[in-house]
Amino acid sequence: MSSDFYLPYLVNYSQPVVEDIVIFCIAMLTAIMVSAEGQAFAATFLGDSRVGAKDRLHFNVFMHMSLLGTLSFFIAGFGWAKEIDIETKNFKNHPRLFLVLSRISGPLANLLMANIAASLAWIIGKYDFEDKVFSTIVVVNITMAVYGLIMVAPLPGSAFLFALMPKGMFFEKIKKAVCLLGPYLIIGSFLFFRLSGWEGVSAFFNPIVSTVTAFMLNF
Repeated sequence: MSSDFYLPYLVNYSQPVVEDIVIFCIAMLTAIMVSAEGQAFAATFLGDSRVGAKDRLHFNVFMHMSLLGTLSFFIAGFGWAKEIDIETKNFKNHPRLFLVLSRISGPLANLLMANIAASLAWIIGKYDFEDKVFSTIVVVNITMAVYGLIMVAPLPGSAFLFALMPKGMFFEKIKKAVCLLGPYLIIGSFLFFRLSGWEGVSAFFNPIVSTVTAFMLNF
């Protein structure tokens, strides 16, 4: 396996390979579902339980897909799930802290999924079978986890930023504006990076993705 594989997977549109695109889509759907359900489970566990909530714990990935978040996967190599609704007033203690913990549970769930997939890839390798599916799931989930810590909505890392914001109508308006513009900022930025060849923030995040992926697949 080449070292290039450890970097965020990006579809090569100049020479598309159907098999690679299908495998990437499988990995993408897995990452989206795991991230969303991880946040839903944590929020429920911490006190924000919902009776019959349609966005919680149904494991239907298509109900978790965000149009812009899915598009981002094909441009940036990572994306996001549709935001899980979390009501902080349902948390009895430390609502801001519990909101952050709930959101960050998404990337943590992605790392757990990557670890499981890496174990399956290791087992398959022991029997001399060539694996691309589980290895791609590892890469995509780690990429989503690492880049998900960027503090730009709707990525889970934005919970840190919102938790530090003072209360008040002014800051609520700022939060709404950030949530509205965030997806376009992410997609626009990474589209520019890809077309220009400039690494941008990837110069910081890609080595982390590479190191964690190499550790999981070669441990």
